Amino acid sequence: MTLFTGLSAFPLTPTDDSGKLKPEVLQRFLERIVAARVDSIGLLGSTGGYAYLTVEERERTLRAAVESVAGRTPLIVGIGALTTDVAEELARGAQKAGADGLLLAPMSYQPLNEEEVFRHFESVAVAGELPLCIYNNPGTTKFTFSLDLIARLAKLPNVTAVKMPLPADGDYAGEMQRLRAMTPEGFAIGYSGDWGAKDSLLAGGTCWYSVIAGLLPEPALALNRAAQTGNATEAERIDMAFAPLWALFREFGSFRVMFAIAETLGFAPFTPPRPILALQPADRERVETALHPLMQFTG
Repeated sequence: MTLFTGLSAFPLTPTDDSGKLKPEVLQRFLERIVAARVDSIGLLGSTGGYAYLTVEERERTLRAAVESVAGRTPLIVGIGALTTDVAEELARGAQKAGADGLLLAPMSYQPLNEEEVFRHFESVAVAGELPLCIYNNPGTTKFTFSLDLIARLAKLPNVTAVKMPLPADGDYAGEMQRLRAMTPEGFAIGYSGDWGAKDSLLAGGTCWYSVIAGLLPEPALALNRAAQTGNATEAERIDMAFAPLWALFREFGSFRVMFAIAETLGFAPFTPPRPILALQPADRERVETALHPLMQFTG
């Protein structure tokens, strides 16, 4: 599936203190991403704070994004929800609004078992009628997909890709080899975790689901293209420019750091949804310093 290949940029969802969307700021984010010519936009992913938004705000965000992007870049929409009924509703709404693909994480309060996750995906994939990517994000959902479960899900109608976390042992090639032996031909295997982008792409990952591309699409695209064309030397050079930022992502979490980056880049200040706290002034200065090596790549 070409939809889940290349570089997918995940923007923040800018809201005011009451949780209401700031559509003009979202449009500015999206215009930067579209202008950079990334391969897709990942709306309402973890970077987009989907778990903190009401269904109504998520629908409003999607409508604003579809209007802003106007078909210029494929739009993948996160539809994770605590219940299958709501996830189905979001999937149908995304299809109706004009999304190109879906991203589904198994959100839960009660820990889920594999059969519950399978049936959840089975129902939502049918409801959405769009290509769907499995969102394997144990850092937030606390559910880790086994390779066997991914293989089982990959046989469902519309399930065409998986977004994987960085492997603890760093063996991207081995993990992908095992998955490709278990899944249909053309099933797309990509990775999130920005500091592992270079290695996952050089090992043959089909997509980088990128946090930083939501605000700095140009250097992210330069890294993506270098790695996916096998130019390891250039990919290493660009990744080194990102290294101070990757360190901050690991220290504070990319979600918090992205709000500081947005402020540093001159977007109207907005804060993370409570109870998430913004970075302290001294740490925001560290973010600003970390951005300096990346300015060579921006237009």
